[in-house]
Amino acid sequence: MLSVAHDPLTDEQREIRDLVRTLARERVAPRAAEIDKKAEFPWDMVELFREHDLLGLPFEKQYGGTGTGALMVLVAIEELSKVCATTGLIMAVQELGSLGIKLAGTDEQKERFLPRLASGEWLAAYALTEPGSGSDSAAMRTEARLDGDAYVLNGGKRFITNAGVAGLYVVFAKTDPEAGHSGISAFVVEADTPGFEVGRIEPKMGIKGSTTGEIFFNDMRVPAENLLGEEGEGFKIAMRILDRSRPGIGAQGLGLAQGAT
Repeated sequence: MLSVAHDPLTDEQREIRDLVRTLARERVAPRAAEIDKKAEFPWDMVELFREHDLLGLPFEKQYGGTGTGALMVLVAIEELSKVCATTGLIMAVQELGSLGIKLAGTDEQKERFLPRLASGEWLAAYALTEPGSGSDSAAMRTEARLDGDAYVLNGGKRFITNAGVAGLYVVFAKTDPEAGHSGISAFVVEADTPGFEVGRIEPKMGIKGSTTGEIFFNDMRVPAENLLGEEGEGFKIAMRILDRSRPGIGAQGLGLAQGAT
């Protein structure tokens, strides 16, 4: 007797999956080779996402999202990654870059930033890694000094996905350089902030359409109201973000493996 595979998705979830699957097959797949060959960020894929509200998948309805839950973000990442690693990564990093606000942001911060991410007006980025600080976050050298109603950031980050294309970055910096992990704080930084600069974009062996690069902060004034959580909570926020983003990496791998067969 043949067994029938169980589909755990609801009717609404299947509709979303089928939409993403169709778009991936008909619109994304024909562009995949060219995206990788030219190593250019595919803004046309972002526009495709905007047209079909796909960048709203990681967000609740009250912030302009679909409110369909984390599972559907993973399903979308998987379906897109089957045909184009770069395009799948765009969806994954929109989730990664917004998690700091969703996990640690105030209601005011969520209302101010999340709708612009859910609509696709902004892409997001997560800025933790530095040239001398990868897995050892306590070694980071970027500093943030409170000056009146703003923090002044100086330093830089490296290997940042969406560098140069994101409109919003969640940035980690030391507010107390002597306190190790406990001296790290998290900030929301808009890309048009004076003192924010994009540096070298790395050439890569694969996923070439996705930008990976350096960003720098030169006496960059970030409003104090853009601090996520409290001073010194940045390391905990960073680790919570990474924990929550792991399933997205799995979804990418699953999609890539299926696309390779």
